[in-house]
Amino acid sequence: MSDNVYVVTGAAGWLGSRFVELLAGGAWEHPTLNALAPSKIRCLVLPGQDAALLRALGDRIQIVEGDIRKPEDCRSLLDGAADGVLVHTAGIIHPGRVREFYDINVDGTRNLLDAATAAGARRAVIMSSNSPIGCNPHVDHQFDEDSPYNPYMHYGRSKMRMEHVIQGFSEAGSLETATIRAPWFYGPNQPPRQTLFFTMIREGKAPIVGSGRNRRSMSYVDNLSQGLALAAVVPAAAGRTYWIADERPYSMNEIVDTVERLLAEEFGFDVVGKRMRLPGFAGDVARVVDRCLQATGLYHQKIHVLSEMNQTIACTVDRARAELGYQPRIELEEGMRRSIQWCLDQGLAI
Repeated sequence: MSDNVYVVTGAAGWLGSRFVELLAGGAWEHPTLNALAPSKIRCLVLPGQDAALLRALGDRIQIVEGDIRKPEDCRSLLDGAADGVLVHTAGIIHPGRVREFYDINVDGTRNLLDAATAAGARRAVIMSSNSPIGCNPHVDHQFDEDSPYNPYMHYGRSKMRMEHVIQGFSEAGSLETATIRAPWFYGPNQPPRQTLFFTMIREGKAPIVGSGRNRRSMSYVDNLSQGLALAAVVPAAAGRTYWIADERPYSMNEIVDTVERLLAEEFGFDVVGKRMRLPGFAGDVARVVDRCLQATGLYHQKIHVLSEMNQTIACTVDRARAELGYQPRIELEEGMRRSIQWCLDQGLAI
C-alpha cells in the first residue's frame, strides 16, 4: 500500500501535525493501515509557520509554504501528485471576521480540489465539522450521516458549503473524495485555548452552563488520524461522509470531572474543586449576541464558545465502524491524561 505521495494541508496544526507524525512513523496499530507507507509526504504550512516538528520526522517529509486561498499555491502544492492522496485538514475556526470562514473553508477547499483534479490525484480526504449539522434536539439524540443540514452560524454555513463543493467534485467523477466530520477534538500539540481549559478547571473557573448533563462527542487526535487514514485507503470510502469521534459522547460534567481528577490525583496539582456555574439561559443570551455580532461581519471567540456550552453535540460512529473498520482506541480519561502530560513535557503552565 505504497502511494506515491500524500499531500497534507494544515500540516503544522493541531491535527495535521499528529496525522503526519503517524503517517511517517507507521504507528497506526490497525491491520488495514500497518502497510501504509507513502514514499513522500508533502506538507503545506503557512509562510513563516514553524515546521521544525515536521522536519524532524525524516527525509520523506517535504515542506511547502503556501496559502490555500491562492490557486497558484495549490497548483504548486499538488504538482507531481498523480495517483496520490490529498488530506485536507487546513481551515479556520476562530477568525477575526466572518468573511474568512468562506474565503478559507469554501474557496480554499475548491482551489485545492481543482488542483488535485488537474494533477491526477487519486483521492481527497477533507476535514469537515459537526457545525454543518448543528446541535442535537435533545440530550439523548445522536447525529448520523443521514442527519439533515442545520448549520450553526457562519462557521457551520461555510462548512456546509464546503461539503457541497466536495459533493460536486465527487459527482463529476474525476476525483474520489471522502468527507470526515469531527466534533471537538483533543490531544497533544493542542493550541493555547485547550491548555487554558485545563487551567480554568484547576482554578475552579470551568464554566458549566445549565445542568452540565448535555453531551459532547469528542475525538482524540489519534482516533481522528486513524479515521482520516482509513478514509484515504478503503475503497468503499469514495464519495462517502463519516462521523469520526471517540466511542461514545461525554457529558460536560464528566469532561470537567475527569480533567480535575487527573490533575489532582495523578499529576499532583492543587485544584480548587469548584465550577463556575451559569444558568442555562446564559448560553441562550450568548447565542443572540453571537448572531448579532456575526450579522455585522464580526466574530468573538469567547462569546461563540459560550453559546455552545449548554448544547448537546453528539454523534454515532457506526458507519465508520462498518465501512472503514474504524476502531477508536483512546477514550476520555486516557486522552486527557496524555494531553496533560504533553503540556508538562512542553513546559506549559496549567
